[in-house]
This record gives sequence, C-alpha cells and structure tokens, in this order.
Amino acid sequence: MTVDIGDFTADPAADFTAWLRDFEGAALLRHTWGDPDWSRGARLDPALVRSLQRFQVGEDGDGAFLTGKAARAGDPVYAAAVRLFVAEEREHARLLARLLEAAGAATLRGHWSDAVFVRLRRLLGLRMELMVLMLAEVVALAYYRAVRDGAGDPLTSEVAGRILADELRHVPFHRDRLRWSFRRSSRLTRAAAAALWWALLAGVVTVVVADHGGALREVGVSGAAFVREVAASFGGVVAGVMWPAGRKAGAQAIEAQATEARTTDARTAGAPAAGEGNGAARSRGDRGTVG
Repeated sequence: MTVDIGDFTADPAADFTAWLRDFEGAALLRHTWGDPDWSRGARLDPALVRSLQRFQVGEDGDGAFLTGKAARAGDPVYAAAVRLFVAEEREHARLLARLLEAAGAATLRGHWSDAVFVRLRRLLGLRMELMVLMLAEVVALAYYRAVRDGAGDPLTSEVAGRILADELRHVPFHRDRLRWSFRRSSRLTRAAAAALWWALLAGVVTVVVADHGGALREVGVSGAAFVREVAASFGGVVAGVMWPAGRKAGAQAIEAQATEARTTDARTAGAPAAGEGNGAARSRGDRGTVG
C-alpha cells in the first residue's frame, strides 16, 4: 500500500472546506453548551468503569503523528480540519476523565491495547493511519451508542451522547479523505485493500468484545449484537471508500444515520445539531454519516 500525499487542490472532489466549517461549528456549539453538570455524580457498574477507563486512554493523545502527516499532504484546509478533529478526540478524553471522576474512579496511565493500536497506525503513511483509525471510529460508534442508551445513569448517557454526536461526523470525514486517496487505484488494489481492512476489523472487534464484554452486557448489548452493528457500519464505509462508482446503496445506509447525528446533538444539549444547516452534510450528494 503506497503512501499518498498528493496535491488535494488538483481535484475539486477533495475540497475539505465544508468539513473545516463543520468542525468549527461543532467547536462553537460545544462552547455554547458548556460542560455537563458534574455535580450530579455518576453511578456505574465496575465493569463499565473499567471499560470507560480503557476508552479514555484511547481518546487521549496529542495526535502529533496524524497532524504531521496531514500537514505534509499538501492541503492546509484539510490539515486544519484534522487539527480540529484531534482537538475533539482530546475533548472526549477530558469528558471521560471527568465522568470517571464523578463516579469516584481514576483514569489509567495506559493500556496495552491502545499501545498496540497506536503503533499499528504509525507504521506507514497518512492513508494507512486513517484506515486503522477508521476501525476505532466505527467501533466507537457502536460502543458510545450502547453506553448512551443502556448505562442507566443520566450523566453517563449525556457524556456518551456528546461523544457519539462527534463520532457520527468523524467517520464520513475520514471516509471522504480515504475515497480520494484510492481514486486512481485499480480494482485489484481496492479489492486487496478492502480484504486487508476487513481482516484488521475482525481482529480489532474480537479484542474489543473480549476486553469489554462485561461492560457491553451491563448496558444490554451482547457481543454478537455488537459485532453485527460494527460490521454493518463498516460495510458502508468500505463501499463508500473502495467502490465510489457503485456506492449508492451504501450511501443510503450512511445517510440514514445523518438524522441520528442531528437528533443526538439536539437530544444531548437541547440545542440545534452540530452541522445542521451548514454545508458539510450536503457538500456532495452522497455525504452522510455512518453508524
């Protein structure tokens, strides 16, 4: 798999201005919302506490490798959007840390699964990093949705809902960049990359179910149901990235989740959804959200 750091601006389909505006709008909306009411405290099962601690480690980090690769890709607009994406991920880590504190639990200094994942992401160039990162994003969609809906604790549900609203935008953002990256690849290359991608997902989701199975059961989701949801979301991502000429069906499944992104934002904060009414969700006909 070659490293792809070409000139974005040579291809109008690679214009990330709408995504940059979307991230800027989400940042403004978060500022308007302010923090959840941490004084409410949180009552969490020990299995869910351990699971959230591990996810908190995964969300934390300065994103230096990713932002550096994005800067070298040649498009300052895309690089600026990536910096805001990294800022959102760090905000997720902060929210989870505060949630754990509200539940009387500490954060972890690190976890082996995060260390392996980060090392894998950094192996090659920007395209490989985004492909590996996408695995985490798709898993996060199913995980935070399950926590939001099944935690049974108002503060935990609010925090998970806020994070989910961001993740529902992150997936199509990375999908658009990866689609552009594969635009000149042969069908054979796409097929081989898709097969490798699915194999990596199988490994990741197996580890997640083994490591977080107790927490998933606590929020009412079986391991099999979690795997099915992740696989369904990932199928739409692969179709959107690898087979753009025939991605209409996948795009319909992806677009079906855009409503959830807006509903999640509004339900979480009682405010207009991030990105609603701006150009990001409509900058191209098939742009939507995966989940």
